[in-house]
Amino acid sequence: MNKQTPRGAGKGRYRSALSRRLLAQYLVALVLWAVGLTALGLLGWSVCNAIIWQPTNPIYWVLQWVREYVLLVYGGLLAGGWVAESYYFLSRPLRYLDEIVEGAKRLAQPGEALVELPADLKDIQDDMNLAKQQALQAEAAAREAEQRKNDLIVYLAHDLKTPLTSVIGYLTLLRDEPEISAATRARYTGIALDKALRLEDLLNEFFEITRFNLTHLELETAPVDLALMLRQVAAEFGPMLAEKKLECSLELPETLPYNCDPDKLARVFDNLLRNAVNYSFEGGTVAVRAEAGPTGVTLCFQNPGPTIPPEKLDRIFERFFRLDASRGSASGGAGLGLAIAKQIVELHGGRITAQSGNEQVEFAVTLPPQENRKILE
Repeated sequence: MNKQTPRGAGKGRYRSALSRRLLAQYLVALVLWAVGLTALGLLGWSVCNAIIWQPTNPIYWVLQWVREYVLLVYGGLLAGGWVAESYYFLSRPLRYLDEIVEGAKRLAQPGEALVELPADLKDIQDDMNLAKQQALQAEAAAREAEQRKNDLIVYLAHDLKTPLTSVIGYLTLLRDEPEISAATRARYTGIALDKALRLEDLLNEFFEITRFNLTHLELETAPVDLALMLRQVAAEFGPMLAEKKLECSLELPETLPYNCDPDKLARVFDNLLRNAVNYSFEGGTVAVRAEAGPTGVTLCFQNPGPTIPPEKLDRIFERFFRLDASRGSASGGAGLGLAIAKQIVELHGGRITAQSGNEQVEFAVTLPPQENRKILE
């Protein structure tokens, strides 16, 4: 879980960096004005005393008046400078505010144009541009996921026609030809059943997409034996393993107690084993290992299969992403199994990774130590 920046932390940083700089400039300007005015007054006093003035000279009477009211004149000039400088430095934050408002408007506009602010607001400019880039990336990822989902639904709808047509066709033959042999009837019935099962798989993909989009996963934890759970899940894959002439090797401790949501974690194991079986070479061995250590519980699912290219390995946990993009293979699902597995594992405070090389594929699930685990509700 990423640490979130406390509310107001950024604002405090800008205040300490920008506002203190403005305050320092304001105080320095006031001091310089006071010192400069005093120095100028003393210099003028010395110069005027060095000149012999005629009483008829108008400047003489002005200087006489200034000398008589020197404190009033000095105070007036000092106050005038203070007012002018205060106005200037008070208007600067307002100009900055206008710049930030304009930057926020540009931030909300479509397109990739970056926000440009004055040099004093560079920190805010950088954060705004970072937020815009992240929003653009999230928007692009959402569009891509939505497009993949829409494409998948179109493919699924198209694929529904083929098995449905076959079911109807063979059932029609059985109805219209009551005198066919028992062997032919059994063959037609078997084909119709296979096509009906394929229809069930396709409909399950539709429901999977709907559940993932509409359901918020919440954990209901209980103490379970992960080793026993893995043995039970692996036993359920007996028919699938036999069909592909695969073996399942279990390297598990006698017991592996852990506090988790058993139903959801069993779904993770089911998804990973199903993925391993679907993409394994025939005649290979699917290996499942589990061990507990100081860093937590580690569970590995390894199978022999085509090496996954790095560009696909980086995206393998994305929603609706399928290794086999074609719809001709019955092994590919809706592209949600690994995404759901990742979400469940992270809800338990763990992480899931994938690696592939030398025609081996391995998924590793790491769950944190029981005493340090933080479940994200």
